[in-house]
Amino acid sequence: MRELIKVSDKKALAAFVDFPHELYAGDVNYVPELFIAQRDLLTPGKHPFYEHSEIQLFLLYDGGKVIGRIAAINNTNHNKVYESKDGFFGFFDCINDAAAAKQLFEAAQEWLKERGLTKVLGPVNFSTNEVCGLLIEGFDGPPVAMMPYNAQYYLPLLEQMGFQKNVDLRAYRYTAGTYSDRSVKLMGRIEERLQRNDIILRKINMKKFKEECNAVRDVYNKAWDKNLGFVPMTDKEFDYTANDLKMILDPEFCILAEQHGKIVGFALAIPDINQILIKIKRGRLFPTGLIKLLANKKKIDGIRILLLGVVDGYRKMGIEACLYGRIIKHFEAKKMKYAEASWTLDHNDLINKPIEDIGGKLYRKYRILEKEI
Repeated sequence: MRELIKVSDKKALAAFVDFPHELYAGDVNYVPELFIAQRDLLTPGKHPFYEHSEIQLFLLYDGGKVIGRIAAINNTNHNKVYESKDGFFGFFDCINDAAAAKQLFEAAQEWLKERGLTKVLGPVNFSTNEVCGLLIEGFDGPPVAMMPYNAQYYLPLLEQMGFQKNVDLRAYRYTAGTYSDRSVKLMGRIEERLQRNDIILRKINMKKFKEECNAVRDVYNKAWDKNLGFVPMTDKEFDYTANDLKMILDPEFCILAEQHGKIVGFALAIPDINQILIKIKRGRLFPTGLIKLLANKKKIDGIRILLLGVVDGYRKMGIEACLYGRIIKHFEAKKMKYAEASWTLDHNDLINKPIEDIGGKLYRKYRILEKEI
């Protein structure tokens, strides 16, 4: 007999976090999330998101065994910015069973409707500032850091329930050795032109991390304005994320574009820590996970180019290409094997073309879906 419950205690929350480990047991491409990080993310009061918005987690059991999970998300900041009545779903995982998926979504949609929301979009884990998108192309390997992974049957399950495409997202892969001499010379000429306009590129100053982050936050919130339902991060949300990333940040992979002391653009890449997480059973750091994490940190040979943004008024000057170029130059110098640039909007040629120009190959696609409720 199947039973749907609202997650309301620590035991149910642990079951919610652990379910993907059971679902993807035996899948060589599955990467477990760190249990502690996921538990804190889903505990009201632990993440700044809960200061302005709310979520409800649901679990579906069959004979005492979890067979599905989902989060209904009411992002009030999103609806204020867009004057909309959008709800979101996230953290969706389910066995390949249409009835089970339907039961989960009906519960999530009813919770959203009770709050006056008329549309549901997803998968979005809180907002597009966090993990989002359904993998629809490129199931041939594990995801990189902070990118989603799901079974191929998820898209048909969602489409059967009436979900339609909202937008597709791209992931590009760059392999070592494809940054041509032509690209190097081209980036050099563009940087010279930028310097004549008093625009310089430099790495982040870790000794002034807080000050640098404040400047980058302003660029981030301006550069992504109205980009795929983008909602500006609150100061606390940005600081929360920045402090998490600081632990794995290489300053050479955080490049700032500056004019007269003002930051006008930036690019950030992080090491692909999924190379380590995939080895940590069920996302537990103890007793051996922490040892694996520390022992393998310096062996990581891939990166994810996570963020790139240039404020309006400085676009189409070549800054985007040069920011990418600087990161790839350091990537090559460190003799790493691959870089993923993700995600980008399917139709955003301003960002996609520079990636393709330096050798990036489109290799994965993700989708945000929507449905009226």
